[in-house]
Amino acid sequence: MPELRKDPLIGRWVIIATDRAKRPIDFLTPQEDPLPQPECPFCEGHEERTQGEIMAVRSNGGRSNGAGWSVRVVPSIKPVLRIEGDLHRRAKGMYDLMNGVGAHEIIVECPQHIANAADLPAPLLRSAFEVSMQRMRDLERDPRFRYALWFKNYGAIAGAGRVAHSRSQLIATPVTPLRLKEELAGARRHFEEKERCLICDVLNQERDAQARVVMETASMMVLCPFASRFPFEVWIVPTRHSSDFGRATPEELSDLSLVFKQVLQRLKVVLDNPPYNALLHTAPFRNQPDRISHWKTIEEDYHWHIELIPRLTRLAGFEWGSGFYINATPPEEAARYLREALIPEAVHV
Repeated sequence: MPELRKDPLIGRWVIIATDRAKRPIDFLTPQEDPLPQPECPFCEGHEERTQGEIMAVRSNGGRSNGAGWSVRVVPSIKPVLRIEGDLHRRAKGMYDLMNGVGAHEIIVECPQHIANAADLPAPLLRSAFEVSMQRMRDLERDPRFRYALWFKNYGAIAGAGRVAHSRSQLIATPVTPLRLKEELAGARRHFEEKERCLICDVLNQERDAQARVVMETASMMVLCPFASRFPFEVWIVPTRHSSDFGRATPEELSDLSLVFKQVLQRLKVVLDNPPYNALLHTAPFRNQPDRISHWKTIEEDYHWHIELIPRLTRLAGFEWGSGFYINATPPEEAARYLREALIPEAVHV
């Protein structure tokens, strides 16, 4: 019998189609041929093929835009939003519009031609997360911006194109995204009613139930959400309450890098190296007095997390028309497959 499950954070309903239940083997899809390594613009030695770097990690010094780096940040060559100019908010009849001002940066996570972050050393992933945090803090200083979304696309289906080099992206926007606003509103409602963080409550319940927990470490829990939208959807959540990724401790960053690598390894084993998207949901920028007063309880009610979505299915007419998601793999089953996956000992936490 199918189940309708309600997401406690934003109130969205999901259909868990148990009568269509699928095993990992049912999702295996062919991958597109990647761009040949000599043509990759992100490999060490190809620095001239990108725009001038914004920052880079170099352990032994070295010149900007040259070799010798481990993590490098460059502007996107096809930016969604551009850094130059004023917002110029205005009306056009009944419609609102503004200039497409923002920032779009690429965090190149390794100098070698490695495609999947699952295959990167955990210390390098940690460095990439720390660089991302630094860039988000810098973008927050710009009064034009209200949010910066960190995300990672792996595989052509997930939006990475044919450039098979591990990287993540940051896009700073002059408005708070609607998807995040829905989470913020749901977290605030729960806090106003119960004076507790909703996601902290979720962590406590999942820890007791264990059915959807993939793993838990000293500072991170990995779980398949109760109302998972997609097969094998995974959340990585800090166990310490915090609204803002930018305030993660050094210990949490180290733990996050190990956990992130292990989750990607488990997905790689169980689903035969699937394409995926990883998305960081964190508190919006609060660099102006009006924004601080608007999100007056955000420090207590919101809880940052990473959502990891393997791209195994496509939305069809019912999903687009109704706003429902149909998930053919119950999260309890997905969590069990991921827990039982045999991965290299070197990435065990």
